[in-house]
Amino acid sequence: MPEAVTSTRFSGHSMVGALERVMVCSPRTAGWNQPDRAAHWQQLGFHHAPDFAQAQAQHEALCRELKSAGAEILEMPGAPDLSLDAVYTHDASLPTDYGVIVMRPGKPNRVAEGPHHSSFCESLDIPTLGAITPPGATEAGDIVWLDSKTLVIGHGYRTNPAGIQQMRGLLAPHGVEVIAAQLPYGPGPSACLHLMSLISLLDDHTALVDLPWLAVETVELLKSRGFKFIEIVPSERDTLACNVLALGNNRLLAIEENSKTNARLRQAGFDLRTFPATEICINGSGGPTCLTRPLLRQ
Repeated sequence: MPEAVTSTRFSGHSMVGALERVMVCSPRTAGWNQPDRAAHWQQLGFHHAPDFAQAQAQHEALCRELKSAGAEILEMPGAPDLSLDAVYTHDASLPTDYGVIVMRPGKPNRVAEGPHHSSFCESLDIPTLGAITPPGATEAGDIVWLDSKTLVIGHGYRTNPAGIQQMRGLLAPHGVEVIAAQLPYGPGPSACLHLMSLISLLDDHTALVDLPWLAVETVELLKSRGFKFIEIVPSERDTLACNVLALGNNRLLAIEENSKTNARLRQAGFDLRTFPATEICINGSGGPTCLTRPLLRQ
């Protein structure tokens, strides 16, 4: 059994520690400026045809905020089999303290992303712990670390029971408990509804939640672990108010358009930074956590 890696190249069991290294995929890398890829926006669930220039500018604003917070930013290479969704780098891989687990997304056009994540991480001397294989499906947007030994995985349209069972098999030898959390039907199978659409951990004891949409079992689990809740403003649900990235040390990064929920976070004492995200986030239904694949947290 491999031992935990103690090098500072990577880590994976915290969602709230100080962010030190992060992988991104810009709209340019994902081909938003390529007409043949951009033409598929409707079937991918985007709200309107993407505006590449605006999306690229907003992504660069995101990266400036990440850099100002002290994170090293790594741009993954482009590839001909990537789609517009590749900008949402969080979903296709899950770093752990033992290496990367390659996801097999439930959205078919995203299946190719996982192997690219794996090869890029290996070029950074980050090993691959394992990969989800058919009939399993998993997306990291459905995965929340409650602590270093407890992983909650949402069971919905993007992550299925076979994928959850494979995750248990990969992590059980390392003493990690994997707990399945039922997700609501919500807008239906064509929508992007992840567990992280409903929960963002802000620190070790605080979660931003869309409480009415969470299953009772998930709410009770969080409460049993001592989490306190800040609720989003419901009118900002559709603009991804619950999708907030913890930068560590009481710092958060959020979409600037969600001013009411952002005000609640500031009132709770968090150092909140924002970036404009109408095109890069709201159009494609992926917030700041979705746009980032943390590789190392303190």
